[in-house]
Amino acid sequence: MPRVSVDQLLLAGAHFGHLTQRWNPKMKRYIFMARNGIYLIDLQKTQNLIEKACKEITKISASGDEILFIGTKHQARDIVRDEALRCGCPYVTYRWLGGMLTNHQTIRRSLKSLESYEKMEIDGTYDKINKKQQLSINKSKEKLTKILGGIRDMRRLPGAIFVIDTKNEDIAVAEARKLGIPIFAIVDTNVNPEVVDFPIPANDDAFKSIWLISKTIADAILEGKKHLVDSRPKEKRDAAPHSSDRQKPRRSRRRRKPRSHDGGAPQSGRENKEAPKSKEE
Repeated sequence: MPRVSVDQLLLAGAHFGHLTQRWNPKMKRYIFMARNGIYLIDLQKTQNLIEKACKEITKISASGDEILFIGTKHQARDIVRDEALRCGCPYVTYRWLGGMLTNHQTIRRSLKSLESYEKMEIDGTYDKINKKQQLSINKSKEKLTKILGGIRDMRRLPGAIFVIDTKNEDIAVAEARKLGIPIFAIVDTNVNPEVVDFPIPANDDAFKSIWLISKTIADAILEGKKHLVDSRPKEKRDAAPHSSDRQKPRRSRRRRKPRSHDGGAPQSGRENKEAPKSKEE
């Protein structure tokens, strides 16, 4: 299981919270102390909760479910995209569209529009339309790619979501809660950790803090996928006898051909089957 030390979290600045006047009282149990008007997060608790989150997310990944990465704030976009791609997971980094989870079928229709635009470029239809139509298609395609490009291969609802800032991604969190999808999230001192199933108290603004935790989550997902891959050879071995059974009738038909050659009639095969019975009689 991926591990993160308290020293690594400290070097990443994960302990820095928000100003004391901007805190959420429900984060009190994760706060170590206040210094110079800023709350400092208890990194020992953060480390324990990261391990708990990684253990659970590895199980989800090993079951074959996808984890959706969500981080649309500027400093999180590149990290979220890169780590999601590294572990083969869908992601949203540009803007969360209402209904991405609760109205998934509508989102699939929007993705089909994106696919149709790309098909037009391949089959030459795009070159046959006028410039005004081309500009309109380019604009729509660019917008859809930015918003939906990271989830175009997500054919069903994810097994869990990983969120960088629950306050910034409150709509995504609300949709996941409505559908009962487990939520893993970095929670800073200004948010309510109770809306998250697996909170990770840490700085959700610092680049290094976001990267370290996102990387650890991605590593846990990859570890889960290893268990999924390791189970496939056994399935293939179990399937092997079935494939040989399908070939048995073909072999028996080949053996019958020489026997039917003597009678020259289509029914000679049955006569050959009855022959042993007459000998026994």
